Amino acid sequence: MKISKRQFILYFFATTAFLALIRLIFPSIATNGHATEAKKDDETITDKSTRKIAAAAPVPLENGDMQTLFKDKNGKAVSSRIYSVPGFEVSFPDQNDVQLLAAQKWGVKPVADSADASRHLSSLVYIGSNPYFYVDRLRDSSPFLVPRAAVLLQDIGRNFYDSLVVKHIPLHKIIVTSVLRTKADVAKLQKKNANAKQNSCHLFGTTFDVAYNRYKTVEAPGEHRREVRNDTLKWVLAEVMRDMRERNRCLIKYEVNQGCWHVTVK
Repeated sequence: MKISKRQFILYFFATTAFLALIRLIFPSIATNGHATEAKKDDETITDKSTRKIAAAAPVPLENGDMQTLFKDKNGKAVSSRIYSVPGFEVSFPDQNDVQLLAAQKWGVKPVADSADASRHLSSLVYIGSNPYFYVDRLRDSSPFLVPRAAVLLQDIGRNFYDSLVVKHIPLHKIIVTSVLRTKADVAKLQKKNANAKQNSCHLFGTTFDVAYNRYKTVEAPGEHRREVRNDTLKWVLAEVMRDMRERNRCLIKYEVNQGCWHVTVK
């Protein structure tokens, strides 16, 4: 059947009017079911994200400090006691001859002096104070390490932070007291330090010393955190050092007279 132009226009307007009437009588028929489901999904995701952020939000401690707590899968705050390690000299026995093998494997060739060291900077990275550790004033070494050792140092500092948090102890930085030494540095050091060895692992940029009787308190300008005994911090750091050694990340010697851990990367 052939429809004229006038009939088509009449049918079109009649159909449009009918659909408009249906929409007025039943407004829910125009709702997009998929859009509604998507909106519900978005709200669910938002709620989950909000709950997750809230679970990790800082909480006030008894002394008024704000500190983020680690929580387990059930949302319960994780707390850990200080166990330390059984005998520092027993737990960290790696002598220079053992560490030297690792230093020779992963390090640069020993450099004569600071001028010679500058020619090896492509194989070394600069070690400066950062959020995880503090570099002491270096008199007999230069702040450089091979990248592998630099990553190890960063991980020790970060793990120390984590341990302090779960034990509810104010944050402190570890202090690095010695890094890369030139042959000239070693010769100079031997005159005043009987423990300084001519074939020192520090020559290879794989080794650093971390003080166990001094720490840098982390606090904002004008803030005064509660004091923590160095022995307490030493026990916590000992746990971190032992874990790194047991994970085959490094070799460690507990230096009694020098007040430090002598660490070489593996």
